[in-house]
Amino acid sequence: MTRPNEELLKKWGFATLAVHGAGGTDPMTGAVSKPIYQSSTFAFKSAESGAAIFAGEEEGYVYTRISNPTTEGLEQEIAFLEGGEAAVAFSSGMAATSGVILALAESGDNIVMCEPVYGGTHKLAQDILPRLGIEARAVDALDLGQLEDAIDQDTVLVWIETPANPTLKVVDISAIAEVTGKAGVPLAVDNTFASPYYQQPLALGAQIVVHSATKYISGHGDTVAGLVVTDQETADRIRNETLRELGGVISTFNAWLLLRGLKTLPVRMDRHAFNAMRVAQYLSFHPGVERVMYPGLRTHPQHEIAARQMKGFGGMVTFFIKGDRSDGTRVLDQMKLCTLAVSLGDCDTLIEHPASMTHSSYEADELTQFGISENLIRISVGLEDVNDIIDDLRQALEIL
Repeated sequence: MTRPNEELLKKWGFATLAVHGAGGTDPMTGAVSKPIYQSSTFAFKSAESGAAIFAGEEEGYVYTRISNPTTEGLEQEIAFLEGGEAAVAFSSGMAATSGVILALAESGDNIVMCEPVYGGTHKLAQDILPRLGIEARAVDALDLGQLEDAIDQDTVLVWIETPANPTLKVVDISAIAEVTGKAGVPLAVDNTFASPYYQQPLALGAQIVVHSATKYISGHGDTVAGLVVTDQETADRIRNETLRELGGVISTFNAWLLLRGLKTLPVRMDRHAFNAMRVAQYLSFHPGVERVMYPGLRTHPQHEIAARQMKGFGGMVTFFIKGDRSDGTRVLDQMKLCTLAVSLGDCDTLIEHPASMTHSSYEADELTQFGISENLIRISVGLEDVNDIIDDLRQALEIL
C-alpha cells in the first residue's frame, strides 16, 4: 500500500492515521513495519554521486548522524500527526529542547519562558544559557500583559509548556500565539504531557512543537528520545546547526521503537486519561488531600482553557497532601503497586516528589514562587486496573 491520497487522509480519524501512518508500507519490500537500518555508514554508487550527496544536489544517505531511513520514517510520522511540514529526531527530550534554542538564539538574544517547566529545561535556561550570553526571562504565561512586557527586539523565542510540569497549569496557546505573532517571535510549545493525540499546538498558532518522546510517544519506559516538529526551513536550520554538529542523534533502534509507539498512542492515551480522571476524582474527596490538579476536573483553575484546546486531559495528576515533606516521603515509601520513579507516560503508574526529584534544580524560593510546594506529589497514571491504582493510593494515604 502506498501513501493514501489527501482526500482519504482528511476523512480518517487520528487513530487510523496513527496506525497506517503517512508513508504506507515500505515501497521496496512491502514491509508493514518500517525496517531498522542499523548501519552507521552508507556506500555511494560512485565518487561523483557521493560528492553530489554531500553538496545537497542529490538525495541519499551518508552517515547516520546526518540521516538514516528509519529515523526519517519517524520524523515523517510525527510531523504528519502534529500537522507540521517537517520534524527532527534527537537522542533525548533535553537534546531536542537545547537543539531548538541553540539553533535560534545567540549571544545577546533572549528567550521568554513560562514557568514552571520541566526541571532540566529550567536548569538549561537559568544556568547554561547565560554562559553563552543568552538571557532567559521567566514569566507567568497566564498573564498576557506580563508576556508582552517581557518581549523586546532581542527576543528570538517564546517557550511554553502546557500542561505544565509538575503543576499541570494550562495556558492558552492561541492567545499566546496572538501575542507572539504580533511581535514576530516564534512560539515553541512543549507538548509532552498532552501528546499529538490530545493537543496540536501548530493548529493553534504555534510554530514549533517539542516532545520528550521518552514519555507517551514511547509509552513503555524503554526509550529515551526527543522530537521537534516545525516548518521545513526551521527544521533544516535545527538539523544543520545543532543536531549534526552537536551530535545528539537518536539511535535507529530507538527510532523504530517510537514508530511502534505511535501506532498505539491513541488507545494508550485513552486508557491513561480514563484512569487519571478516576484517580483525580478519588483524591479530590480524600480527607488527607488538600488539593488536586487535573485539567479534566472542573475545579482546575484553567479547566475551560483545557477543554477548549485539548481533545482529552491526559494521564498526569498532581495532588497536595495535608502535611509536609516528611509526610509525603512516608506516603511514597508506603506505595505497593505504584512505582516510586521519575519520568512519565509508561504503562506502569509512576509516582514521585517533584521538589526533591524532577524539579530539584529550582531554588527554594523558585519552588514556592512557581507552586511546586513540598507537599506536592506527581503521579503518572498508568494502564493498570484503575481500582488497583486507587486501592494502592488509599492504603498509602492512611498514614496521614
